[in-house]
Amino acid sequence: MRRCAAGGKRFGAGSLHFGAIILRTSPILAVVGTRPEAIKTAPVLQGLQARGLAPGLVLTGQHPQLDLAAFGLDRLPHHRLACPGRTDPRAHAEEVAAAVAPLLDRTTELLIVQGDTSSALGGALAGFRRGIPVAHVEAGLRTFDPALPWPEEDNRVTIDGQASLLFAPTETSAANLRAEGAPGEIHITGNTGIDALRSLLGRVPLPHLSAVNERPRLLVTCHRRENWGAAFLPIAEALLVLDSSNALQIDVVLPPNAAVAGTMRELLGGRFGIRLLPALDHQAMIAAMRSAAILLSDSGGVQEEAPALGVPLLVLREKTERPEGVTSGNMRLVGNDRDRIVAEVRRLLTDADAYTAMAQPRLPYGDGHAAERIAAAIVAWLGRAAEAEERLTA
Repeated sequence: MRRCAAGGKRFGAGSLHFGAIILRTSPILAVVGTRPEAIKTAPVLQGLQARGLAPGLVLTGQHPQLDLAAFGLDRLPHHRLACPGRTDPRAHAEEVAAAVAPLLDRTTELLIVQGDTSSALGGALAGFRRGIPVAHVEAGLRTFDPALPWPEEDNRVTIDGQASLLFAPTETSAANLRAEGAPGEIHITGNTGIDALRSLLGRVPLPHLSAVNERPRLLVTCHRRENWGAAFLPIAEALLVLDSSNALQIDVVLPPNAAVAGTMRELLGGRFGIRLLPALDHQAMIAAMRSAAILLSDSGGVQEEAPALGVPLLVLREKTERPEGVTSGNMRLVGNDRDRIVAEVRRLLTDADAYTAMAQPRLPYGDGHAAERIAAAIVAWLGRAAEAEERLTA
């Protein structure tokens, strides 16, 4: 197995030097590998800081060069690994587990992971194998199909099967955990992605901002493994059909994955009505979503944010682990079927009632206070654990 290189600051007893500032290490560590994980973990770590704790952060390097300042985490003690993503996500998870394990010792009381990436799985595996309790933020999401999405469905099932604290964003996800007999404490908290949105824009929900005297804008993001390669061809064909009508301005946000972005450039480049945009940071992405008339995406984060923003979303997936947005009426599944994509976009452009129904801001994924609930639950859990240990040693 390939080993990850290490960098940054090591955790250990006593104090940790971070630049000119001395920060004490914490018994709470969070493992983060990708930008979405950083966006959704940041509110939790800030919530813990507000309660007087100083959690530490392990960056796996799955997305290299994450800018901690962009997430308000630059003053936390952190340790950078060099475990970039791999074609084989299971191998990557094992590399992360092997690299994180030496950072865990008897002073580590809780390890936090978020979501279902190979970094989250690797961090959780390190905790399980070292006997460190694991808290899973965004627990219980399920499509009930290991292939859609793969490997994310397997990753979250594995984490939830052994985690001590399970922070489910909705009652639906909590019900999934109960049905599986998950052994950890289940807390319904809301989704921290809405906390991040609320923090960024000041309030939730926010009204959709329409452009004046311009063609309606279709904003497209597509990055998931199930839409790579040949699976992207019908999506591209649908965009070309829509572009031929001259009824839309189509903006396609290119993903960081160079190979996927290259396919998009090859199939969609050079069209007058299609703009290929570089990868956007979170704030720029939210601004782009707010100014769009319709969203077409396979992103989990977009599924959470679109209902709160009141922008109709067509999901480029056959199944979703976030069905609450479908139930609320803010999104519809269209898969990668060319005809279905074209028909649904045209329906929203021509049927005012259908558009209005999907454009009502709603909050199916929480009220923007999930991190407060999670931090409070962690503090209470640590207190109970400390009391139990005292009783054992008395």
